[in-house]
Amino acid sequence: MVATRSEEYAMSVKILEDNTDHHLESLYSCSTYPLLLILSGPSGVGKDTIARKVIERRPESFYFVVTATTRPPRGDEIDGRDYFFVTFDEFARMIEEDELLEHAIVYNDYKGIPKQQIRDALQSGRDVILRVDVQGASTVKRLVPNSISVFLTTPNEQGLVDRLQQRKQDTAEGMALRTATARQEMKRMEEFDYCVVNPEGYPEEAVEKVLSIIDAAHCRVNQKPVDL
Repeated sequence: MVATRSEEYAMSVKILEDNTDHHLESLYSCSTYPLLLILSGPSGVGKDTIARKVIERRPESFYFVVTATTRPPRGDEIDGRDYFFVTFDEFARMIEEDELLEHAIVYNDYKGIPKQQIRDALQSGRDVILRVDVQGASTVKRLVPNSISVFLTTPNEQGLVDRLQQRKQDTAEGMALRTATARQEMKRMEEFDYCVVNPEGYPEEAVEKVLSIIDAAHCRVNQKPVDL
């Protein structure tokens, strides 16, 4: 017996009704996962400032990974908040036990990113912000291809030099080294997904752009979870 047009329509409606709510929701929504955001750039561009301000805007959404370093604390830096300040022996142990996602020598001191912090934060559903130098950013991007990389810079070289001088942490030779290094790092900007200028005195402009990048990344189709 051949079904009438009205019967065919009724059958189609019945099939749609039999779909579960979960199935229907999957048809009309995009899968999204916690992001791994790499915030990098030359020394003095304001990576710490921008990372902290981004997190202050959405404290429940982000996790800031604290880097391990063998250098001594500067000024009002606090162990466990700004960096994990460790001895060379402790850093060597972390390397030996494969606790670091990446590590490198930066201005004669070791810096490294602890893996477990990232895993714990991603499992909690929060986006992870990594503050790393340009060399470290390249390594992380290679290890985690679906991470989002942002190159932070100043409007011009003089602005960068002025910020480094305001720190009052380097000798004349140290300043010359950092400036020369910054010039080389600027040449690697095209390796990054995005570039954000951090204007002097107006960090909120850079913060807004970084937040916009994060929001756009969460709207991408065919997202994949970060795997370490």
